Amino acid sequence: MNYGVVIAVVIYELVVILGCAVWLKIKEKKQAAAPTDEDFALGGRNMGVIVLAPTIALTVLGSAHITGVFEMSYNMGAIAIWFSLAHVIMIVVACFGTGLWVRRLGVVTVPQIIKDMYGPGVAIAISCVMAGQVWGVLTLECQGLGIVVSSLTGWNITQAVIVGGILGILYVVFAGMKQVGAVNVINATIMYIGLIIATIYVAGKLPGGNFDFIEEAIPNSEGGAEFMLSIFGNADLMITFAVGNIIAVTFCQSISQMLMQTMMSAKDEKTIKKSVWLAAPLNGMFGVFAVILGLAARALPEYSQYGAKLAATNMLVDMLPMWIAALLLAALLAAILSTFAMTALTSATIWVHDIYKGYINPDADEKKLANMTRILIIVLAAAALAVSVALPEILNAINWVFAWIVPVFWIVVFGLFWKRNSKVAGTALAVSWIFNVIWSLTPLPASIGGFIGGLTNPYVTLILSLVILIIGNLACKGEPGYFKAQGIKPQQ
Repeated sequence: MNYGVVIAVVIYELVVILGCAVWLKIKEKKQAAAPTDEDFALGGRNMGVIVLAPTIALTVLGSAHITGVFEMSYNMGAIAIWFSLAHVIMIVVACFGTGLWVRRLGVVTVPQIIKDMYGPGVAIAISCVMAGQVWGVLTLECQGLGIVVSSLTGWNITQAVIVGGILGILYVVFAGMKQVGAVNVINATIMYIGLIIATIYVAGKLPGGNFDFIEEAIPNSEGGAEFMLSIFGNADLMITFAVGNIIAVTFCQSISQMLMQTMMSAKDEKTIKKSVWLAAPLNGMFGVFAVILGLAARALPEYSQYGAKLAATNMLVDMLPMWIAALLLAALLAAILSTFAMTALTSATIWVHDIYKGYINPDADEKKLANMTRILIIVLAAAALAVSVALPEILNAINWVFAWIVPVFWIVVFGLFWKRNSKVAGTALAVSWIFNVIWSLTPLPASIGGFIGGLTNPYVTLILSLVILIIGNLACKGEPGYFKAQGIKPQQ
C-alpha cells in the first residue's frame, strides 16, 4: 500500500473541504440576517459564473466518467466518448432550457413544479421516485469511489468506500450548496492539472513515446476490431450505445434534481447562460482523457489481460511515480466527491421539502429544515455506503437509474408549454416505470429479440411516455400550458 499517496490526498481534501467550510462560516457570522434553509440548499440563489460553471460540470461528472469510461473504452473503443458528449448536450439543454425554467419559477425542488402543474398526486409520486433515483446515483458514486481509491492505494473496497464517504459528507454537510460551490472551484483546477500531467507522463512511457501505437495495436489485439478506433463505432453501437446515452443523459439529468438544484442556485438566468461556455468543456474534456487512457490500457497486452474493469487503473498504478499518482487520485476524487456531495444534498432536499415539510411538519422553521437536511445527508450517504459494495457494474445500473426520470422531462415540457392533464401524466409515469422494471428484471427483451429487444431502458421509457402523453393530451381535455396560464414569458 502506498501510504504516501493516501496521506497526501486525504490531507489535501481535508484542507480544502474544511478550509472552505470555516471561511463560509466566518462570512455567515458577519452577515446581519440569520442563515436560512434556502441558503443551505441553494446557496442563497447567488452563485456567479465562476462558481456555478464548475459546479454544473462537476455535479454530473462522477464515477461513470472514470471507471465507467475506462470499461467502455476497453469493450467498445473510441465510441465511448459519446457518454461524455451526451453530457455536453445535456448541459446545453439545461443551460438554455430546463435550468432557466426552474430558476424563473423560484422553486426549491423539481416536484414543486409538478405539484403546481398537475396537483399533489403526481407530485408525490415523482418526489419519491426522484429522491430514490438520485440516491441510486449516490450508491453508484460510492462504488466508483471505492474502485478508484482501492486501485490507486491498495486498500480493500470497504476501507476505500468508508474513507471516500466521510470526505463526501464533509464536502457538503457544513454549509450546503455554498460549500459545494467553493470546493468545486478549487477541485476543478486540481482535477485538470492532475489529468493533464498524468496523461502526458503515461504517453511518454508508451511504445514510441505517444499514443500513436493504439491505431495498430487495438485492431490486432485479441477481441479487437477496426471499428474500435472510430468515435462512430459500428451501426449497432451507434444506436444502442451512442444514441441511447444521449436519450438517457439528456432527458434524465437535464430535469433531475441533481442538476436542477445547481441551476436554482444561480444568481439569475443570464448567469446560467454564460456558465455553459465553461461548464460544457470542463465536463466534456474529462471524457477525452479517460477514453485515451482506457484505449492505451486496452492496447497493451500486459494490462489488457486484467480485463475491462482493472486494465486502466493497473496501468496507471504501474506507470506513475508517487507524486503524479497523488495528483491523479486527487483529480479523480474531485470528480467523484463533487457528484457524491450533490447527490446526497439533492436527495435530502427532496425528502425534506417535498415530504417532511409537505406532509409531516408543514410548520417547520428554516433552522429546523436546514438541520433536517444535514441529518438526512448523513443518513442517506451512510445507507448508500452500506449497499454500494454489492451493486452490479456501474454502467449496467446507470441506464436503469436514468430511465426512471426520462418521462418526467416530457411531463414538465408538455405541462409548461402545451397542456396539463393529471390523469394522462400519471398514466404515462405508471406505464413507463412498470416497463422499466419489466425490461430489466424479466426475459421480455430477449423474448422479443431483434432490434426492439436490443433497445436499452431509456428508449423504452422515452417511447412509452411520449406516445401516452401525445395521444392522451390530444384525446383528453386539460388545462393550458403553465407558462401561458400564469402569464409567464417562456424566454427573458
